[in-house]
Amino acid sequence: MKSSSPAQPLAWPLLAWLSVALAGVAAPAIAMLLLFDAPGPAPFALVSGPILAVGLMGVGMIGAAAARRLWVGVVLALLTGAGLLLFARALGMPPLLHPLSTGLAVITASISFAARGALFARSASDKGWWIAIFVVGGEAAMLVTAATLPGALPDWLLVLLPAQWASVAIQTALVGTVTRAASSALLALAGTAAVTLFVARLWPRRWPYLLMFATWLALSALVWHRPAPPMPRPELAKAEAPADPISDLER
Repeated sequence: MKSSSPAQPLAWPLLAWLSVALAGVAAPAIAMLLLFDAPGPAPFALVSGPILAVGLMGVGMIGAAAARRLWVGVVLALLTGAGLLLFARALGMPPLLHPLSTGLAVITASISFAARGALFARSASDKGWWIAIFVVGGEAAMLVTAATLPGALPDWLLVLLPAQWASVAIQTALVGTVTRAASSALLALAGTAAVTLFVARLWPRRWPYLLMFATWLALSALVWHRPAPPMPRPELAKAEAPADPISDLER
C-alpha cells in the first residue's frame, strides 16, 4: 500500500526561502542603499566585502540546507553575488579593478558556504536550514560589528570566522589588490569547503568531525599568520576626499 503523504526530504519550506531572500538579498541591498544615501563620502568601498559576504553566506548556506542540494546553494550564491555587484554599479560603484580576482573570491566563498549548508542538511535532515539560519545570523552580526566598530572584536576571534575570510578576500579584490594578497583567506575557504564535503559524504560516521575541527583551526592559524593587507579606514577615506571650497572660504 502506497503512502499518500508527501516526501518530506523534498519539501522546501516557505520560511526557509523567505530567510534566504531576507538574509542574502534584502539585507545587503538595504545596506547598500543606506550607505549611498549617507551624507559625506560614501563608505561603501570600505565595507563592500562584508556586505557581499553576508549575501553569499545567507543565500548559499541557507539555500543549500533548504534544498538539500550543494549545487542549488552554489548557483544561488553566484547569482546573488553577480546581482549585488550589478546593483552596486548601478548605485555608482566604480568598475572592478580586478574582475578575475573578485570572481575567484566570490566563487570560492559560494562553494564554501554552500558546502556547510549541505552538511547541515545531511546531518539534520529537513531541519538543517534552521541551523544554517542561526550560523548565518551569528557570523553576520560579527561582520557588521567589525565593519562598523573597528577594534570592538579581537582579531583572534575574527580569524576563526569563515565569513570573515570571505569578507577579506572579496574586499581585497574590490579595492584593487590582486588575489595573491588574500591567498590565505582563499585557501582557508577552499580547504573548509573540501573537508566539509568530505564529512558530509561520510555521514553518519562522526570521526570526520575531528578532522574538520582540526582543519578549521589550522586554516584559522594560516589566516592569522598571513593576513591580507590592512584596508583603509573610514577616516582616511574622508581625509582623502576633495575639500569643499565653500567650507574653505568660511574658515
